[in-house]
Amino acid sequence: MPTIRKKGDHQWHAQIRKRGYPSQTRTFTTRADAERWATIVESEMERGMFVSRTEAEATLVSDAVERYRREVLPSKRGKAADESRLKTLLRYFGSYKLAALTSTLIAQFRDERLTAVGPQSVIHEINLLNRVLKAAVMDWGIALPHGLPTTNVRKPAKPKGRERRVSQEEIAAIVAHSSSSELSVAITVAVETGMRRGELAALTWSNVDLIKRTAHIPLTKTDAPRTVPLSSTAVAALQRLLPPHTEVIGKDRRVFAMQAASMQQALERACQAHRADIHNLRFHDLRHEATSRFFEKGLSMMEVAAITGHKTLEMLKRYTHLRAEDLAKRLG
Repeated sequence: MPTIRKKGDHQWHAQIRKRGYPSQTRTFTTRADAERWATIVESEMERGMFVSRTEAEATLVSDAVERYRREVLPSKRGKAADESRLKTLLRYFGSYKLAALTSTLIAQFRDERLTAVGPQSVIHEINLLNRVLKAAVMDWGIALPHGLPTTNVRKPAKPKGRERRVSQEEIAAIVAHSSSSELSVAITVAVETGMRRGELAALTWSNVDLIKRTAHIPLTKTDAPRTVPLSSTAVAALQRLLPPHTEVIGKDRRVFAMQAASMQQALERACQAHRADIHNLRFHDLRHEATSRFFEKGLSMMEVAAITGHKTLEMLKRYTHLRAEDLAKRLG
């Protein structure tokens, strides 16, 4: 039986002691509230469904976010993007207790955000909130009375992937109108290998073997290292960046002096109307172009995945129409 005692003129103290569970106490302003809480908690204990709400009720979402930022985020890739997303989560949920987070509340957040940003941005934000809550449960021992509320929230439909192809004429025009000698090499290597912009920017000479024609990527977006084959065109492009005396290359010297963001900016400048006059082109489109060309050359889905690092074959199914068209030509 719960024990309920009056404390002072305006407080009621409820306590529950039950074998197999830690003692639970809470203070209320009315006896009715104390009895209601005690009845619920005792019933949950009887049914083996009790989860202590103490820490979840004492911890603000802002506390959990700040702890995640300190302890977890530094070891993650894409820190800058997650920092921005954490600010959004703080703005919407920061003042809530962890125990107050429900799937309904998060669904409302989803719908409101969809009026301001695209579906993919909202998916990233909900996924990040899920990672924060998982850290609270699995690493910090904070039990959430509603479980992980993010798991019961319907994600927005992902936007259809871009189908922007990049012609050889466009590539030639960009190279001709770029003021950056590195950009032409970066574009060539991107189209020949399917490497991501961040992977190119982080590539070091110690991970490039121009004799064996390979580039090793130890840290990728999917956290799975891979070794990318280099075509003769990619090798020739990279050789243009070699210093006169190769022995002076330091072990960790980067192939490209440009940062990932600078590559995108240089591409945008080269595409401007008074230069190449190319519209609606992103650096990531070069990866899509590379993947398309791999299929057009007859590589299998497994071979393409090994080169591009796509995490699942499902992600490559959008390219299967290329193989179907190729097969149709062979059939005559």
